[in-house]
Amino acid sequence: MGNKDKSSHKWIHPNGVKFLIIALLVLGVFFRFVNLDKKVYWGDEVFTSLRIAGYTLTEATQELFNNKPKTLAELHQYQQPRPDKGITDTIKSLAAEDSQHPPLYYIIAHYWEKLFGSELAVKRSLPALISLLAFPGIYFLCWELFNSPMVGWVAVTIVAVSPFHVLYAQEVREYSLWTVTILLSSWLLLRAMRLNTKFSWIIYAASLPLLLYTYLFSILIAIGQAIYVFVSEGWRWHKKQIAFLFASSFGLLTFTPWLWIVVNSLSSIQSTTSQFAEKVDLRSLLQIWSFNLSRVFIDLDSQGKVVNFGNPIAVVIRVAVILSIAILVGYSIYFICDRTPKRVWLFILTLMGVTGLALILPDLIVGGIRSGVPRYLVPCYLGIQLAVAYTIFMMCYAEIFPHTSYGNTGFDSGGIFSLGINSKKFSHLWRSIALAMLSVGVLSCTISSQAESWWNKYGSYYNPEVARIINQHKSPLVISSGYVPRVLSLSYFLQPEVKIQFIPQANISQIPPGFTEVFLYRPSAEKLKYRRWQQLNYKIETVYRSPPIYDYLEPISRHSDIWIWKLTKRS
Repeated sequence: MGNKDKSSHKWIHPNGVKFLIIALLVLGVFFRFVNLDKKVYWGDEVFTSLRIAGYTLTEATQELFNNKPKTLAELHQYQQPRPDKGITDTIKSLAAEDSQHPPLYYIIAHYWEKLFGSELAVKRSLPALISLLAFPGIYFLCWELFNSPMVGWVAVTIVAVSPFHVLYAQEVREYSLWTVTILLSSWLLLRAMRLNTKFSWIIYAASLPLLLYTYLFSILIAIGQAIYVFVSEGWRWHKKQIAFLFASSFGLLTFTPWLWIVVNSLSSIQSTTSQFAEKVDLRSLLQIWSFNLSRVFIDLDSQGKVVNFGNPIAVVIRVAVILSIAILVGYSIYFICDRTPKRVWLFILTLMGVTGLALILPDLIVGGIRSGVPRYLVPCYLGIQLAVAYTIFMMCYAEIFPHTSYGNTGFDSGGIFSLGINSKKFSHLWRSIALAMLSVGVLSCTISSQAESWWNKYGSYYNPEVARIINQHKSPLVISSGYVPRVLSLSYFLQPEVKIQFIPQANISQIPPGFTEVFLYRPSAEKLKYRRWQQLNYKIETVYRSPPIYDYLEPISRHSDIWIWKLTKRS
């Protein structure tokens, strides 16, 4: 390498840039572990702990609905592994009631909690630790895809302070593991295609069971990889296609037992995900998509809006932020397609496109909001971040390589010169864009890290406020006839003196003696109950009703409505 190239690399890696990368990585790690036990432990996390402990929801419901007040310690027994329940019970629980969630994460979490305990911070430390593997994952993927370690470092910093990735790194769910297995499988596929050795294909084949047993939508990732291999290499039979078929067949074969369970549980899966089949108009879908896209880079409001400053200017700011992000993402995808060889842009498009289209098309054709669930779109967000990372690096530093290309892969690194714009000023503009993008990510993570609840907590969002009302009393009783995971979610914010009683709907008017303050949590058929309690000589007071979490998504808003009644015996 000549002196010019050496000086170029020195200019690309000044101490300031190195410090920035290290600082963002440190912040990314910090945000993933700070206040792990502070945010709401919401219903889906309760479900996860129920499965990890080896219980089915049916079993827990039957045991809890016995008309006896329970202490919080008694309730939390259903949230931690027990000596009489092993890993087979965890797998059976998932297979019986929740087969859309394959068991890999739950198996890991089961042994994690047996080793380290079941405190909330311990539970969440596992996905947080797993999420750190996304840093080397996306770095090596970028190196394999772009033949450039610097693009990899840009991508690592973007992922490190992405509020979306930080948010799901702190959830007792499998989404951080899914992110890692997507990156691992993608990297190993590209590596196998480049080396084309038996060992490289064996390693790729070994990654597929990890991917498939992490999340059911990994099937879409595998389909996208198949499309990528055959389109990029041509449809004629060559060694690469044959090797890929053997590797993918191995992955599918290992997943067949769980796939059989899924096929036989389709009716159960449809019933548990029925809320996402509710129809919304196209305008609402567009709003949801735009908000979800913005959350990859900026997430300043706990209720799901980009910004919420409490005045009309907020609407203008919100639209401007979303449009800016949409333009950045759209241009980055265009730039990738225009400036990189087929093997690069096709990989990114298939990574995003197969999952995206599989969710978007049913919503457009038959209705639903599946494409509005952010956690389903992890592959799309990773593809977007890859495109943005490459575009930012090329736009900031392309003038250093006006006559070279990465690894002779056909990259047009002339970049900004072909635009006829002063390259120096243009690169400074893009550095400002990159700095602004990373800054709002850090700001978003800072605000979120201090919050008790956030938009992804859905029906459990207002539990801290509900708990504060109940905790004001000395020895209250909370009565519920409803959904067990929601009540268990609330219990993590209650004082130890509070007792909870599950009573069947038909017997909910039977209050045990010895409690001066009684609360009804999320009752249904409010008007009917109101008359019933008056007849039983109780004074009834509505002490809390939650506002909607999302002002742009009516179906989920309805599911988030919470009522709390306080019952007092008349003298």
